[in-house]
Amino acid sequence: MGWIPDELAYAGEENRDPAHAARYDHKMDSEAKSELAEMLTLGIGKESTVVDLGAGTGQFALEAASAVKRVVAVDVSEVMLSRLRAKLKGSGAGNVECVLAGFLTYEHRGDPADLVYSRFALHHLPDFWQAIAIDRISRMLRPGGIFRLWDVVYSFDPPEADGVLEAWMAGAGADVEGDWLRSEFEDHIRDENSTYTWLLEPMLEIGGLKILSAHFSGDRVLARYVCVKA
Repeated sequence: MGWIPDELAYAGEENRDPAHAARYDHKMDSEAKSELAEMLTLGIGKESTVVDLGAGTGQFALEAASAVKRVVAVDVSEVMLSRLRAKLKGSGAGNVECVLAGFLTYEHRGDPADLVYSRFALHHLPDFWQAIAIDRISRMLRPGGIFRLWDVVYSFDPPEADGVLEAWMAGAGADVEGDWLRSEFEDHIRDENSTYTWLLEPMLEIGGLKILSAHFSGDRVLARYVCVKA
């Protein structure tokens, strides 16, 4: 369809940069072990199908592969997926499928997903498209299926933006190989589409996803949601 946007363009130049992909795992720990452990407490198990939307280099997808039947790792970046494919060659995980697609273009086939997982990816889309993406996620989940969302989501009001965002950026590092630089924080705020909790949460509810839990970081810029398809 001609009206669907290019999600890779929304995702930013860094997702087309092999150097960025090569250092991503050093800069970003997805806490995959603890994330999977939490999903297992929610009923995800050996017969489950997991869709990782915005899988990146596959930290969570690879961890989940050891505990579930099928993992579909979806990303719009061939650069990121190439890193995941390289990891898969030596992992012994034969139940991970890599799919070059995005929130708006991935077409799920086979059994409905028991878990859709998304970490630091939905924010690449503007609000209108986030709502469309959430509806598509809901449709690929089985009834009672889980949507786990972890992202940059602002739990403050617009008048507080200057102070909150400056405090967030104060934690920036100086080594591009292992830290997030202030310039990278600035790029995110300026060029990407992180929204407010009070805009995102109605999107989830309208999309047929009931919020079971929501946790917000002390700096009020990160949010973790567990939702269930009604």
